[in-house]
Amino acid sequence: MNISGDRIIKYRESIARGKSSSTEKSWRDYPGRRLGCLSDRDSLWLRSRCIECGSVCEDLCGEGIVHIHDVDQVYEIASEVPEAAKKVMEKFWPGPLTVILNKKSCVPDGTTGGLKTVAIRMPSHPLARDFIRESGRMIAAPSANTSGRPSPTLASHVYEDMQGRIPLILDGGAVGIGIESTIIDMSTDTPTILRPGYITKDMLEEVLPKVNIDPAVTGRTMKKNVVAKAPGMKYRHYAPKGQLTLVEGDRDKVIAKINELVKEKEEEGHKVGVIGTDETLDSYHADILRSIGSRQKPETVAANLYRILREFDDLECDYMYSESFFEQGLGNAIMNRMLKAAGYHLITL
Repeated sequence: MNISGDRIIKYRESIARGKSSSTEKSWRDYPGRRLGCLSDRDSLWLRSRCIECGSVCEDLCGEGIVHIHDVDQVYEIASEVPEAAKKVMEKFWPGPLTVILNKKSCVPDGTTGGLKTVAIRMPSHPLARDFIRESGRMIAAPSANTSGRPSPTLASHVYEDMQGRIPLILDGGAVGIGIESTIIDMSTDTPTILRPGYITKDMLEEVLPKVNIDPAVTGRTMKKNVVAKAPGMKYRHYAPKGQLTLVEGDRDKVIAKINELVKEKEEEGHKVGVIGTDETLDSYHADILRSIGSRQKPETVAANLYRILREFDDLECDYMYSESFFEQGLGNAIMNRMLKAAGYHLITL
């Protein structure tokens, strides 16, 4: 799939016209990202802009990932590229992997939140890469949703969050994986996963001798006053409007506990939803039931997670209860997102 050359030229011209004004903004979107510019101090990229709507944390403005269409662009913005980084880029790019490297001085602090490092990714979708290539710049972009909301997996989700705030949406179809990219910090001696995703620790260790996982990934909360080195490491994130609670433990006990909680909240007059799996959904008693996928196929769980959270928002659920998942492989990324969506509300049986 290619972007219309005429449309890109027109959009590129609109960017040029808006360069002198810090209030004019132009936006393009592909699934999962919002792409934008403010008066760019450097000719290398378009800077991302945080949109003020609802509760937006100020330092989220520095959580943009710089998106590129060619590996050679890494050397324009990274002060050094270790051999280990070259190996993972060769193996997993284009794809759902964001690499953090020490930045060159040409990278604006506003793009990196004042950090001395820069997060870089080459998207797998050809539509995204075509847009970046034709724009003539690298693009720094946070997710295409308001702060804290579940990430979009369809263009309609972007419209729901951003209508009236962006002029158009570039629709590349439904996302394939469903959750955000793995983020790996390659600026330290030992590569460290800061955000788990489809590219797992085991996959990375096929090309690297050792990979660490940041304690914040597996922790049950994020400590206050900690400088987040990657997007999504702080705050209640990926969250639905109602209260999500996870329940972990023996399968039969989890089912019984969730049914108990549902009955209690429904008797209080609340609208309640339950997230089960293909293997357990028939065991729950609630007006609103959704299967997130099969435990035998964790990729289906990852693909459906945000869509289901948004469905519960559309249905105006006050409370939601979900099973938990094993924190290994892709399950580590799934639980990371679910814990943040739940604000770390977790019941252990």
